[in-house]
Amino acid sequence: MSDRGESGTVPVIRFREALRDAMAEEMRRDDRVFVMGEDIAVFQGSFKVTEGLLDEFGEQRVRDTPISENTIVGTGVGAAIAGLRPIVEIMTVNFALLALDQIVNHAAAIPYMFNGQMRVPMVIRMPGGGGHQLGPTHSHSFEALFLQVPGLLVACPSTPADGKALLKAAVRDDNPVVFIEHESLYGMRDEVPEGDRIQRFGEAAIRREGSDVTIVGILKMAHVAQEAADRLQTEHGISAEVIDPRTLRPLDLDTILDSVKKTSRAVIVEEGWPHGGVGANLSALIAEQGFDYLDAPIQRVTGADVPMPYSRRMEQAAIPHAENVIEAVLAATEGGLPREGTGGPR
Repeated sequence: MSDRGESGTVPVIRFREALRDAMAEEMRRDDRVFVMGEDIAVFQGSFKVTEGLLDEFGEQRVRDTPISENTIVGTGVGAAIAGLRPIVEIMTVNFALLALDQIVNHAAAIPYMFNGQMRVPMVIRMPGGGGHQLGPTHSHSFEALFLQVPGLLVACPSTPADGKALLKAAVRDDNPVVFIEHESLYGMRDEVPEGDRIQRFGEAAIRREGSDVTIVGILKMAHVAQEAADRLQTEHGISAEVIDPRTLRPLDLDTILDSVKKTSRAVIVEEGWPHGGVGANLSALIAEQGFDYLDAPIQRVTGADVPMPYSRRMEQAAIPHAENVIEAVLAATEGGLPREGTGGPR
């Protein structure tokens, strides 16, 4: 029996269990849904997200594959065109680079190439992010890379409840969905409502109400933003509103602009690189469509502009923390210049 939340009625489960439940429920609902990837069946996934699926659904619908990412995704593309709904797991977001031809040139492009007569309803799940000393080939954040590709939907859940609800929506969508999960959140426990809850894409969550500054954070950085907001309130008397976009394509820009209109200041937090990143894109959109609302330059807090280090100390220095966000907010609210340093505002 699972734990229950404060209400005593809502189960509390881990992020990885919420994702597993989403896949299992969709596989029970629709026999066209199947899962495939490296070590996802017998071994039950590198992060145990597919635990128990092989026992329930068998090897025809939970399929181990060879180590060949482009082939795995290509098989998914073909299966989706043929009428199935594959969920493809890539072991880490870095390995998705080996499948870019199938993701960008095929999954995303085929509906356009054939005037919408062919659809590619598939989900490509991939974990990323730093903090586990897995080095530069396992720990990067490529949200911006997939964000740039027309034809792809991009989901970035930060809570177990949203992870489950967004994954169920992704499976039912007729478009290819890149579903990015943060490795540090797999063990997170939180309330996940039972039942067939679907989270619509393009609908941001306001995690914290505020009036002085808008902080936008994705994936793990949504939690870093909330920690910073709490400290800003208690330590500096600054009321920060925290927005979690949930999906980057489609993007709920209206909710972000409404918040900036209220606060007049914006800080964007991401773990990815600064150049051409999620923050760069959001900054441009806010400047283009909300410039008159702003009383200060938009601040960005990003990962350091280097490949992710293996050394724990250097890795932590390359990842944004609440201190970096607080510093950026103080720069935005007081007009001061941020302190130079890795992981800080740029």
